[in-house]
Amino acid sequence: MTQLVLSAMLPVFLMIAAGFLAARKELVRPTAIKDLSNLVFLLITPALFFRTMSQVHVEELDFRPVAAYFVAAGILFGAILLVQGFNRRAAVLALAGTFSNTVMIGIPLVGLMYGPQGMVTLLTLISVHALVLLTSATLVLEFAVAHEQNKASPGPAIAAEPPAPRQPLLMTVFKAVKNSIIHPVPLPIICGLLYAQTGLGLHPGIDRALELLGSAFAPMALVLVGITLGTTPVGRHFRGALSLALVKNIAHPLLVFLLCRLFGVGGLPMGVMVLASALPIGANVFLFAQRYKVAEDLVTASVVVSTALALVTLSVVLLLSGYLY
Repeated sequence: MTQLVLSAMLPVFLMIAAGFLAARKELVRPTAIKDLSNLVFLLITPALFFRTMSQVHVEELDFRPVAAYFVAAGILFGAILLVQGFNRRAAVLALAGTFSNTVMIGIPLVGLMYGPQGMVTLLTLISVHALVLLTSATLVLEFAVAHEQNKASPGPAIAAEPPAPRQPLLMTVFKAVKNSIIHPVPLPIICGLLYAQTGLGLHPGIDRALELLGSAFAPMALVLVGITLGTTPVGRHFRGALSLALVKNIAHPLLVFLLCRLFGVGGLPMGVMVLASALPIGANVFLFAQRYKVAEDLVTASVVVSTALALVTLSVVLLLSGYLY
């Protein structure tokens, strides 16, 4: 088992390290990071996801592992809100404690560790991961904003600028749902799954082209993670970032493991779900911090610390999986 974990983790570590060194040596300019990210997400990701799911039938999918994953995420999200209080900052930190980097790191690692069958289980989760968590977070954040505005004491009786009008809650939720579906991650998964139900196979030429594009995902995504690590300062937020990273990298997978046991999920599906929950904080959390103008520096530092810490915690999770599943 140790040899298998080393075989899975060493390529991940080396590719992230290569990206980190490239950033430190300024082989990649900071302005090019967005272009590399667009290349991965808008071209390579859809090819990989569509081809993988075009060979899967709905009746073959098991949604119990996904249910266990989201129940665990909901419990942890609520616990963080309970401890931190019901406000924007707490909601963003709760999202950081539950939102995994399932694409950039999860897909290469699950592919190396569990093969095609594990990929199908992970992509079943990924197809609704952003939709469920980001839409739920949007709802909580909008309620938190309204709660903060209601609690705010009236200011002095002097002329002041009126607050900027906010979108109605239903419109905000609608946009969150739409953006979570019309997105380069879930959309090709859904389209591939729908195509599989037609019973039509892919033309060999098209299949080969998609296969070649998809094979570029793991190295490109992991090198990009390393580049991001090499260009993001952590600074004075290290202690807070470490606390949040420990919640994400340790508490989250532990809770998912317990819920999988409760739901009767075992074997490979449990292994994939626990591994997915042990993944570091996903970058989408920073977009929420930016939008709601709260804890931006802390969230950025947390993504970096969580990713660096994951090189250790993921290895431990994979080692334990050989004994627990």
